[in-house]
Amino acid sequence: MFVLHRHRLQTGFSLDLKSSRTRLSPALSIKAHMWKQEGTETNKMACSVFRSLEGNPFQSFAIRYVTGDLFKCPAQNALAHCISEDCRMGAGIALSFRKKFQSIRELQNQRKKTGDVAVLKIKERYIYYLITKQKYYQKPTYDSLQSSLEAMKRHCLNNEVTHISIPRIGCGLDKLKWDIVSAIIHEVFKNTNIRITVYTQETPAKGNFYVKRQLSS
Repeated sequence: MFVLHRHRLQTGFSLDLKSSRTRLSPALSIKAHMWKQEGTETNKMACSVFRSLEGNPFQSFAIRYVTGDLFKCPAQNALAHCISEDCRMGAGIALSFRKKFQSIRELQNQRKKTGDVAVLKIKERYIYYLITKQKYYQKPTYDSLQSSLEAMKRHCLNNEVTHISIPRIGCGLDKLKWDIVSAIIHEVFKNTNIRITVYTQETPAKGNFYVKRQLSS
């Protein structure tokens, strides 16, 4: 099970892993500046903490959100989504992956189990299939999702993948909660230089939908 931490250092500021960055209030920023200006042993120690934070991996990992078509993301970005061990991919975003990239037999031949990740390489791009359940009609757990994300992270680090584009994984037909899923993503990738872009499809306005129906009738 994933764990969220909130660390408070003796230097007077907090490091919030959920936000993936160090946050200083204006008062603490002034205090940090004063620490850097003074020369006592205690303040030198504080300065060393700030220097270490300047190169901290928390500053490299990031999640950003985009409204648009996942498959129009930059060509160098890896893609990832969730599937079952049987690789059915008959509905939702999984069906779009199946139609676009096919290679079902190749995925099945990898014989990946729940908590692992199957991988395709198409040209210079990796496509990650997070195996989060055994059968297509089942629902994943947060633990199985985290295990699959850990497996994807290992592959990314071994193959120098630094950008991944994803839908809101596990939160469509699988019914997981995005606030929990996003916290798991932070926990898994926080010490890496991997940047993740989350795509959400733009929902047509009801008025536009009505007009289209009228025009087509």
